[in-house]
Amino acid sequence: MAATDDQQSTEAKLRQLEELRDEALHAGSDAAVQRRRDEGRLLARERAEGLCDPGSFVELDRYVRHREVEFGMSERRPYGDAVVTGYGTIFGRRVFVFSQDFTVFGGSLSEVFAEKICKVMDMALKYGCPVIGINDSGGARIQEGVVSLAGYAEIFWRNVQASGVIPQLSLVMGPCAGGAVYSPAMTDFVFMVEGSSYMFITGPDVVKTVTGEEVTFEELGGATTHASKSGVAHFVSPDEASCLEDARYLLSFLPQSNADRPAFAAPTDPPTREDVELDTLIPDNPNKPYDMHDVIRRVIDDGEFLEVNERFAENIVCGFARLGGHSIGVVGNQPRSLAGVLDIDASVKAARFVRTCDAFNIPLVTFVDVPGFLPGTAQEWGGIIRHGAKLLYAYAEATVPTLTVITRKASGGAYDVMSSKHIRADFNFAWPTAEVAVMGPEGAVNIVFRKELEEVADPEERRAELIADYKERFANPYTAAERGYVDDVIEPRRTRPVLIDALETSLTKREPRPRRKHGNIPL
Repeated sequence: MAATDDQQSTEAKLRQLEELRDEALHAGSDAAVQRRRDEGRLLARERAEGLCDPGSFVELDRYVRHREVEFGMSERRPYGDAVVTGYGTIFGRRVFVFSQDFTVFGGSLSEVFAEKICKVMDMALKYGCPVIGINDSGGARIQEGVVSLAGYAEIFWRNVQASGVIPQLSLVMGPCAGGAVYSPAMTDFVFMVEGSSYMFITGPDVVKTVTGEEVTFEELGGATTHASKSGVAHFVSPDEASCLEDARYLLSFLPQSNADRPAFAAPTDPPTREDVELDTLIPDNPNKPYDMHDVIRRVIDDGEFLEVNERFAENIVCGFARLGGHSIGVVGNQPRSLAGVLDIDASVKAARFVRTCDAFNIPLVTFVDVPGFLPGTAQEWGGIIRHGAKLLYAYAEATVPTLTVITRKASGGAYDVMSSKHIRADFNFAWPTAEVAVMGPEGAVNIVFRKELEEVADPEERRAELIADYKERFANPYTAAERGYVDDVIEPRRTRPVLIDALETSLTKREPRPRRKHGNIPL
């Protein structure tokens, strides 16, 4: 009889567990869930499961409930409290995930909501795994007052402690406003979805009240705005499923932590492959543009290039690829946009990318075609000196293998900044079309021979002679090669095998640095 009673008790407990689990799975109201469905959005748990490998997501703290009993909150205490947290795998590698649930209290952050997020962040840092946050929240939970604000600050602090230690990705798949935006802003990469993601400090109504400007949610803080104007969004996806897949693809280039190297993928593209099209890719006219993407894709494995900040500061290209199976970060001036000059936005974009690669042991390959820094009062008053120094600092600080290829122009201070031998790039190569000089031939002649040109009878004929002489003496890679500033001048077609050989040589690089708390980058 006792055994039967024990069996009934166990069965009752199992039924209770099943009921609680079902309640936790349906924490959001039917109306809220249906609105999500009507909008074509995934639910929080579906997002977490869709991000991870099929069947690998393990949920944690499923039965956590908020503690607030005032302001009418005691009547509804759903399990999970508006955020789904746990761990799973992506391509077989462990990751930790939190996914905010807008169907529960509008995804608002409470004390226990923050505790759940902090717990998975702490675990990710302890076990050396990436952490991915899916943001879809109305902000702080008003009923909890300063406690919810304290929760945000706890998350921010962990973002900083994890920075450069484990990869941190933010997928903004709904609203993210006010102080909440600073957590994604401190992570390594931000993804947004067209038409449904929003990030802003203050919404359109407050903007109109304070400044008189009338602006829509999309114009103020939509995906397109942050991808093209602010640079906050590194990647933009057309829908939620694509956003999840894009995040998975990015992680394939990153290591688990700064203690690891990125995973090697055996290449199907032969390391010895040459591309004869590169020999004629650079136009004979030095002022005629070409697309640096064409250079990059002909060199890397299978032409597969994941560009970062594609729509922002288009005069410089940054992204991830593989070279001989090794994950690399690629930086290249883009002659097709502003002739490839460095300006404020390009400097900041590239500096951030270079530092990210360096933090996670990802070698850097730089393709140089830069006529200099962008002149003008807007740039000078906007702080091009300070912002340009960020890129110089980032390259000089890097300890990962750094390889450089000068395809055409490398002029003035921009030559130094773009991973030159003088700031300790490991291997520097140049194409025969390279022009390494203080400035372009026309500008140099006009400055150096200004008085002579004012006095001669035919200044245009003399100017043409001087320009031709300057090009012969300086507008080529051989003067730099004579001094060892360029390790070799190579046929463009050989760029891939040359870079792969240099990369594999430099993978064992060890770079000592002075003891210090940290440098003081000119932020």
